[in-house]
Amino acid sequence: MSRKKYIVDLSDEERTELEEFVTKGTHRAEAINRARILLKADDGLTDEAICEHVGCSVGTPHRTRKAYSERGIAAIHRRKPDRDYTPKLDGRAEAHLVALACSEPPEGRTHWTYALLADRLVTLEEIEFDSISEETVRQRLKKRPEATPL
Repeated sequence: MSRKKYIVDLSDEERTELEEFVTKGTHRAEAINRARILLKADDGLTDEAICEHVGCSVGTPHRTRKAYSERGIAAIHRRKPDRDYTPKLDGRAEAHLVALACSEPPEGRTHWTYALLADRLVTLEEIEFDSISEETVRQRLKKRPEATPL
């Protein structure tokens, strides 16, 4: 039997917090399962035994222990809080998009499409990127129904 690479060693404070998390309030089922997995792993159960108790797949305890070793008790929540990305449209570019959507469509067209708006933003160099998806344009215009092109 191989030795576990990610060991769960909960402090008394963390254990109490996880036990309360499991028994009180309304939380997502997957988060509750991860909390239970951490509690069982702290008790020294093997991954197979944890699967039987919690009712999860074989790889879930390993992934949960690994996430706990990387992020601590926040590992019970799936999404990592430190997501960092740069939005393609800032306030200035969004204002330009709205103005463009409210303007007359190009020659030979009866209305703007999301693809046309995305292409025009790129050609006018209103954004810092080489491209922008139609979905990004759609989502931004969805917030402003008066500017929706379709």
